[in-house]
This record gives sequence, structure tokens and C-alpha cells, in this order.
Amino acid sequence: MTDVPAVSTFSASGEDAITRTIELNIDPSNTQNIAPSDFLEIYEIERTVAAIVEGNFKRIALQFPDELLCHSVPIYRLLKSKAGEGHDIYVLADTSYGSCCVDEVAAQHVDADLIVHYGHACLSQCVPETYPRLNATLSVVYVFGKKPIDVDDCIDQLGRCLTTQLQQDTTSNSNNRPTVLLRYDVGYSCRADVIAHRLQNELQSLNTRVLHDPLPTRLDPKTTVQSPQTFEQTGAESDEDSFTNVIIAYIGGESLNLTNLLMTHSHCEVYAYDPSTRSAHLQSHRTNKLLMRRFAMVQRARDADVFGILIGTLGVTSYLPLIAHVRKLLARAQKKSYTISVGKLNPAKLANFMEIECFVLIACPENSIIDSKEFLRPIVTPFELEVALQAEGTWSGRYVLDFEKILAGDSENDIGATTEDNGDDPDQPTFSLVTGKYRQAKRYGTGGNETLTEETSAALTLRNQDGALSKLADSAAALFLHSRSYQGLEAKIGEDSPSVLEQGRSGIARGYSDDHL
Repeated sequence: MTDVPAVSTFSASGEDAITRTIELNIDPSNTQNIAPSDFLEIYEIERTVAAIVEGNFKRIALQFPDELLCHSVPIYRLLKSKAGEGHDIYVLADTSYGSCCVDEVAAQHVDADLIVHYGHACLSQCVPETYPRLNATLSVVYVFGKKPIDVDDCIDQLGRCLTTQLQQDTTSNSNNRPTVLLRYDVGYSCRADVIAHRLQNELQSLNTRVLHDPLPTRLDPKTTVQSPQTFEQTGAESDEDSFTNVIIAYIGGESLNLTNLLMTHSHCEVYAYDPSTRSAHLQSHRTNKLLMRRFAMVQRARDADVFGILIGTLGVTSYLPLIAHVRKLLARAQKKSYTISVGKLNPAKLANFMEIECFVLIACPENSIIDSKEFLRPIVTPFELEVALQAEGTWSGRYVLDFEKILAGDSENDIGATTEDNGDDPDQPTFSLVTGKYRQAKRYGTGGNETLTEETSAALTLRNQDGALSKLADSAAALFLHSRSYQGLEAKIGEDSPSVLEQGRSGIARGYSDDHL
């Protein structure tokens, strides 16, 4: 047990606050209990050094998630000693947004020409040229780590589950050859080839093909990263009935990656093997429940008139066109929108924007779905916004997270058509499935082709010579401020005399010194 200092809890001693011992409960599964002798193999030190030397990179940024920061110093020392002189190495201790994305913005703070990304990665395509200030020659090396897995048990558990499912599918539909797509957490990519080969042999008697695409470990400028294979790439999309012959085998524990997989592949049966519990189960039975939760968010978005567009990434390709796309949709539907960049999200940050009724998050697929009850306002994805802006509010169950697919879809034209159809009667009330009552929607702007980026600062508020608010324009924030009973401190310009400057408190917040009082 840690010795507790004899100083009282309410003591004003600043030294006690600094020297106090804090016990940390670190999850062993996150750090993998790596011994110093295993760093070379698990974190692929030799491969990383070879990439640094061959590419002659001068400034290297090491990006770690929070749970792997405790390993940053040993890895830094190993790379520094093996790479030799002429290579400056920096550790990125915090990421601007999600740790699964390559933080190109933080890397440019040290003018890095190479990023070594450690731990879990979403493998979202980064295109630096979409952000002019980024270095177009930035390269990325992925080091996923090597999570332990019993391959024999994995093949045995998944083989039995898949055999049973495939036998049922063969009985009901014998025309199409069944397909198994192998997906996995990136930490198990080191054994994926072996698992795919053995799983193919296990299911060979059922005339089943096992598809598996190796994950990229290196990203060079002007190259594209192919996302893991989906059922659209198997040729099964030509016939909707053939969806029954596509089964997904996932290796990994409960995560956002698995949740997104279930939602974006709702027509497929998904079996997941968890190496930590050594068990395999059918996971697709949760798909309907997950989609219904998101549909509830869509209904709350339908009742909103003021939206906040949250910037959750600055490096994923097509994020700028997607922001422009969302602004255009909201302007066409005569909704008010504000673009906000707050870094990592938390309820306290978003609670500051009380006038906003719903947020639209532009982030990588793994960070797009926020399903926390702690947030005051709903947070939806761009695809969910498209569904919410439809006049009928219908949803086929199809779910899209990829930026390119959203931009390539024809949902924009559909929304434009439904909005124009309702333009004959702008005062027609709509029924809310959230409150169970009819509501009158507020309309901002003209609803034409004007975009929010064309508005000037004068469109927000107009003030008189005394600085007081004299007129409210087409601004949701100004209207909300006007409706509040407390609108901030009164300026009283020229009425109060200037205050005398005094010495404030000093020291640590827990033990301020009040000797001057």
C-alpha cells in the first residue's frame, strides 16, 4: 500500500500536490506485457530501420496511441541506435483527432518526412495534397504489433461455425458458390495468411472460396491503399439473392471496427472469433439493433433546424469535398449550419454550443459513429444526414461510411427533388416520431443555390454605435442569444471607471498563496 502523507487533505501545501504518489491501473491487454527482449520482433524494429535508411528520411515522427506511450522511449532508443546519425526522431505524444488515423498535421510541426504509425489503424486513405500546407512527400510506415492468437483454436472454432452455416446455405441455394471473407483486427495481420490458407483447406469440401487481402504496411506518396475486400468486390452484388452466400469471418474482440462491419454489411452473416476468450459466435444478430439505434438518431436529426458540422479529420481523402457536400445539402433544405473544429470530442466541449440542435461529424469510418448518451445533442454521420433530409424519411437499411461512396451516390439529387416538392407549402407542419407531435420547421436562407460560405459577417448581427445589438438577421446563434434571459455581462462603456491592477493569486491551484490579501 502506498504511504499516505501526514499532511491534511485540505492543506495548502503545493509541494504535497507535486510529490503525491498516484497509482495507475494499466490494462495488461493493451500493453501486451512486452518484455524488453521482444521489442525487436513485436514492433518490427529492423523493418522500420530499413525503411528509414533506404528512404534516407531525415526527420521521423513516431505516432503512438495513448495505451502504447509507455513503450515509446524503448522504441525511440532502439531506432536511434540502429538508424545511426543523420536521422532526427520525434515522438507524437498526442494526436489531433483519432489515434487510428495518421496525424499528418502534428507531423508537420516538426517538418517530418516519415511517420511511423504504431498500434491500431483504420487505414483510411490520406491524400496530403487536399490540405495545401501538408508535405506532399510524406510517407507512412504502419507497425500494427503482434497480438497473441492460438491459430489451431481459431481454425477449429470458426471452421465449425462456418461449416454449419454453409451447409444451410447450400441446401437453400445451390446455384452460387459460397464465399467467406476474412476480416480481422490489424493486430492479427501477422497470422492472417496462415489462417486464410488453413481455413480454405478446412472448407474445401464445401466448394467454398476464402477471400483475404493482406493489409498494407507502407504508404508512399501518390499511392492508394486498397480497403479490405468487401462483398461488392466478389461479384455477388449482381444478384441480391447471392448475399446469402457471402459470409464474413472476423478475428478480434469487440471494437468499433466490428460494429462498423456489422452495420455496413447488414446483408451478410458475420461470425467473430475473439482470441482473448477463445470463442466464436454469430454477431450479425446484433445488426438490426445497431441500425435501429442509428435510425433513432436519424429521427432526432429530422427534427433539427440548426446543425453543427464537426471537423473530425484533416488528412482523410475527400474530407473537404464532403464538408462542401454537407453544407450544400443543409442550405438546400433551408437549414442553418456552422462549421466547428474542436479536436477530440467530449460532452463538455459540445455543450458550449447550445443553439445547435444536431451535429454532423466528418471523421474516418471508425470514429464517425458516436453513440454516447452523455452528449446533449445527437451526433450523426453524413449518410444519416442524407436520410434525415429525405421528405419521406424512408431507409432501406443500407449504411455507408466511406467518403467516396457518399459523394458518388445520387442521394443529393433525391434530396433536391423532395425539397422542391415541399416548396409549394412551406408552412406545412411535419410529424415528429421523437415527440409524437406536429412541429413547424424553421427555415433559414432562401433555399436556392446560395451556399453558407458566401455569407458575410454582417449577416450574423448588426450593432449600433454603442455596441448594443440593434437588429437580428438570419442567424440561429443571434436568435438563441436574444431568447436567453442572461446574455452575458453588460458592457457599460464609459459608465464604469477602470479597475485598479492588483497582484493575483500565485502557486499551485490546490494551494494558492493568499499572503498579499
